[in-house]
Order: sequence, then C-alpha cells, then structure tokens
Amino acid sequence: QVQLVESGGKLVQAGGSLRLSCAASGLTFRTYAMGWFRQAPGKEHEFVAAISRSGGATGYADSVKGRFTISRDNDRNTVDLQMNNLKPADRAVYYCAANYRPANDYCCYSGTSDYRYWGQGTQVTVSS
Repeated sequence: QVQLVESGGKLVQAGGSLRLSCAASGLTFRTYAMGWFRQAPGKEHEFVAAISRSGGATGYADSVKGRFTISRDNDRNTVDLQMNNLKPADRAVYYCAANYRPANDYCCYSGTSDYRYWGQGTQVTVSS
C-alpha cells in the first residue's frame, strides 16, 4: 500500500520560513518523479514544484520561484519543500504527489493528472 505523509505545516508570519516534508512508503521511490501542489480555499489544485526521480532536475511555479526549494533523499524516501519569505498568498493545504517515471529523469510535470499517488495534505497558514 502506497502512502505519502506530509508534515511541517503550521501558522507562520509573513516573511517567515517553513520546511515541509513528505515521507513515502510502499513504492520504489527512486522510480517516481515527485511534486508539491497546493490548494487554497475555493480554488483548484495549483502546481508548486517538482523534482525528477534522481533529484537532478527541478521546476517551480513562477509564483514561488526564488523563494521555495524542492529536494529529495532517495535513501530516506523523502521529498522536502523549503519555503522562504512566505506571503499570505501562500496560505493553502500543501500536498505531495508521486509520478511513476522509471524511464526518464524529467522533473517538471505540472498537471494533477500526471501524478498517481497523493498525500493527505498539510495546512500552511501565513499571517500578515
């Protein structure tokens, strides 16, 4: 049974930092590209960042570029999202997702339909 479990979300002041983590189990982690998405109240899922299965390639939404950094540890089966200079607009539930890609090392799948498995989400709230 595949499980993706996010952690690290909490209330933070604007300008602050958070590090989200996603622990994966039940899958061969290094064969999956990984992504982070977020969903604000009343809105659709929005792509945030993605990383290739090796970790050698990353991609970001324009809204977070330069502030967020995605990374992964294929020995620990984790993918992290370091978020700096947080803004009230970053408030959302953040989800990690797994995209089965054993044959290539491309990173930047930004569509929700690209991802097979999803976590339950972790809430990030940014106060102004």
